[in-house]
Amino acid sequence: MIDFSVPSELETTRDRVADFMQQHVYPNESKMVEHEGLPVDLESELQCKVKAERLWAPNLPGEWGGMGIGFIGQALVNEIIGRSVIAPRIFGSAAPDAGNAELLLLAATPEQKERFLRPLASGEVRSCFAMTEPEVAGSDPTGLRTTALRDGDEWVIDGHKWFISGAIGSAFAIVMAVTDRTADSHSRASMILVPTETPGFKIVRAVPVMGSGGVGGHCEIRFENCRVPMSNLLGEIGQGFKLAQARLGPGRIQHCMRWVGAAQRSLEMMCRYALKRQSFGEPLAKKGTVQNWIADSTAEITAFRLMTLKAAWMLDRGEDARIEISLIKFFGARVLHDVIDRAIQVHGALGYSKDTPLEMFYRDARATRIYDGPDEVHRQVVAQRILKTFKREA
Repeated sequence: MIDFSVPSELETTRDRVADFMQQHVYPNESKMVEHEGLPVDLESELQCKVKAERLWAPNLPGEWGGMGIGFIGQALVNEIIGRSVIAPRIFGSAAPDAGNAELLLLAATPEQKERFLRPLASGEVRSCFAMTEPEVAGSDPTGLRTTALRDGDEWVIDGHKWFISGAIGSAFAIVMAVTDRTADSHSRASMILVPTETPGFKIVRAVPVMGSGGVGGHCEIRFENCRVPMSNLLGEIGQGFKLAQARLGPGRIQHCMRWVGAAQRSLEMMCRYALKRQSFGEPLAKKGTVQNWIADSTAEITAFRLMTLKAAWMLDRGEDARIEISLIKFFGARVLHDVIDRAIQVHGALGYSKDTPLEMFYRDARATRIYDGPDEVHRQVVAQRILKTFKREA
């Protein structure tokens, strides 16, 4: 028998997160500065309150200061956190720090964990993940050109990266670089930990982007004779793509459940406004078109939520969820966009204004079809994996 009930302890946790959002997050949304986030002192104050409530870092185990609630727990909590653009940083679950912390937990040596993971997990520092390059299609990172060559007991890194989220103010970067040009395409690259104070780590600019941006920008970076110790290798040589996939899978579940939260909040706003806004002598809620939008949005969000929870459930069981994760990535991006678009249409000019969070949600939603793998690639992956099963049957 399939049981869709949420365990009581997780339901309690969700209620506590929702209460915190109501008391401390929504009232402070107006204080956010686009591309910068909340004022530093205010954000730090709210993070301290989250930690005092033991709601910090749902993606990390308890021994690292997190909630230790598994993938299903993370998904359920992130749905609520995703209802506000400012909430992920307040709860210690924002990208790229959350994914980097998980990566360090998976592959770092004990010494690396103490140096890099401990301050990151506690929120004392920020980090960035440097993989995307302007000369190489982001949909096919096997062509990366940034190199890390051995020189004695050091790695010498040279290359060009861009759209590196959060780079300004980060304490360190996890850099994907080619360490063996002769290896096969998925064994050429490794991950290397690079403190941003290292000579040769140069932030060229914060690339202007559509959307609310985020703390630290989305930056163009150059590595010029950037030298770090050999001991800064993360994991094993040639393991870069394997580690990247291990990082991206759980991260996509967190992203998708946050999208569910944003879509659900947009739907709720649409319903409330439709009931109170009068047009031609009756509420908008009486219009058949608006009712269809509400019904379609409810169906799509429900499907998206269940699909994402299934992927999280499979990861908790140690199962291969690659198809399910690709499915929620492209399906969820469309649901998010469509629901927000309908909510804006119901709100009319108000929805287009900055007096509601809808216009920001809408701009942010456009990026979801690109980052963490473009939707077209995820569709292709799903189709190819499904076709493989039929080939085996032939």
